[in-house]
Amino acid sequence: MEAVSRVAGRAIPFGAKNIDTDIIIPAKWLKTMTREGLGEGAFESIRAKPGNIFDAPENVGAPILIAGDNFGCGSSREHAAWAMLDLGIRAVIAPSYSDIYSSNAVKNGILPIVLSQEAVNRLMEVALAGEPIDIDLETQTVTTPFQDRFSFDIDPFRKHCLLNGLDEVALTLEQQETIGQFESRRASAQGWLIAGTKN
Repeated sequence: MEAVSRVAGRAIPFGAKNIDTDIIIPAKWLKTMTREGLGEGAFESIRAKPGNIFDAPENVGAPILIAGDNFGCGSSREHAAWAMLDLGIRAVIAPSYSDIYSSNAVKNGILPIVLSQEAVNRLMEVALAGEPIDIDLETQTVTTPFQDRFSFDIDPFRKHCLLNGLDEVALTLEQQETIGQFESRRASAQGWLIAGTKN
């Protein structure tokens, strides 16, 4: 996955609460075998309405989404993160998330930031004014051109994974040498476990 250290630019001032994964990407889009093109189905029911916030010219390609409480609730579909990435979103700012969505987001290179409702309200104002927001994962801060500065907490392991672009496969490959050494020792001591090996 692509590493995340800084996300800056326009933010989509969505703000809705209890947005479940079926709203993020409807079930009919889950039949695909690839992640590409899922952005077309992202927030489909909302984008079906004329003048929706996602398709407003100023928000197309915006890398930040500002959402309400309990974002990503519902089913555990990883497609929700895939669809948001395909839409161009690299960070979400909300007061709270479902645990499964938050985990899927990090595993796919989306930074889920938890801030107080007061901070989220202020960032909504900034986004509605068309001003950019700057997120720095290294310093764990969100800033605006108006000197707003909000600090956020993040699990150190999740931060490490995002900064280094490490998904579960990449984390495993980091241990390739150790795994190889183990497999060599096992082959010597328990060769009968390896298919095709004769005692």
